[in-house]
Amino acid sequence: MSDLALYVHWPFCVSKCPYCDFNSHVRESIDQDVWRESLLADLAHEAALLPDRRLTSIFFGGGTPSLMDPSTVEAVIRAATDKWAPAGEIEITLEANPNSTEAARFEDLASAGVNRISLGLQSFDDGKLAFLGRAHSAAEGLHALAAAQDAVPRVSFDLIYALPGDDEAEWSRDLDQAIGLGTEHLSLYQLTIEPGTRFATDVAKLRFEPLDAERSASLFELTQQRTAETGIPAYEISNHAKAGAESRHNLTYWRYGDYAGIGPGAHGRRLGMRTVRHKKPENFLNAVARNGSGLVEEEALTTEEAAHEALVMGLRLAEGVDTAALAARFDRAVVDERAAAKLEGYGLLWRNENWLGTTEEGRLVLDSILAEIAA
Repeated sequence: MSDLALYVHWPFCVSKCPYCDFNSHVRESIDQDVWRESLLADLAHEAALLPDRRLTSIFFGGGTPSLMDPSTVEAVIRAATDKWAPAGEIEITLEANPNSTEAARFEDLASAGVNRISLGLQSFDDGKLAFLGRAHSAAEGLHALAAAQDAVPRVSFDLIYALPGDDEAEWSRDLDQAIGLGTEHLSLYQLTIEPGTRFATDVAKLRFEPLDAERSASLFELTQQRTAETGIPAYEISNHAKAGAESRHNLTYWRYGDYAGIGPGAHGRRLGMRTVRHKKPENFLNAVARNGSGLVEEEALTTEEAAHEALVMGLRLAEGVDTAALAARFDRAVVDERAAAKLEGYGLLWRNENWLGTTEEGRLVLDSILAEIAA
């Protein structure tokens, strides 16, 4: 019986953040009953195609899943654990925003089965939260963090750094505060200007200038150093955890395991297939009513595509990839050894028997490394 993770996408938000390119939508009203039944139908479709699996994790992402009715969360968890055998006490994560209305739901979400909350704090500064278009204050964020820590045994929170004007002294203070708040997992993301977002328009119209690459790199290096020194090192480019507190769900992605993806815009990977759901909520509902699932695309991956994806995902991890295991899995070489040896000589890669990984310097130029070494 092989392992499986489940991703559940909830597409709704109170407002659209200017940096966000995720599949999120603002609606005046949401029929929780309709959405509950549609998600359950979509789940049943995937379960029928993936029998005899051991469920290791469930991740409710978005959008803003803390807007879900806890009864919907509970119904999805119950259906998933009925259809797939749980692998012990599975990790069940729900992404949440820190405003007071959603924080009041944390206890109910825990009663529904959630045992890990990923909280979108994003900043400790009200001015930066306003720039990022967030609907909560810094004080609300800290209150929500305390509520989450009271409600569930495992909590992570996100911060966004490398905003215009950020410097090492300011970010160092933020890191000290973040590390001192007592969570075992932190997601620390540099601001990126994604195509199609409001920030992309603002930059094109010269309304603000992103932080330059050199200063961004300095902040990244500071982040790696400070978190490692305090026992919460990076296990992935932007994710930091104490030993044993890594996100089991995200490790499934990065170690290239199978996962079912349900809900609008959700991606999945099953049995050598890439799956994609309809992005627009109304189109998703119509597809479920018509076909029994929200699928818009199923594509068989070639061994070359799958091997490349596995390499791309694995090199994000501090542990690196077992190149021999990948070669055996896909029956082909996945790494150009001559190119890898050259980059190892430059201090961008490390090698330990069959294992290959990026150094701290290498993680800054990961895309370029992948272009060089992919067989």
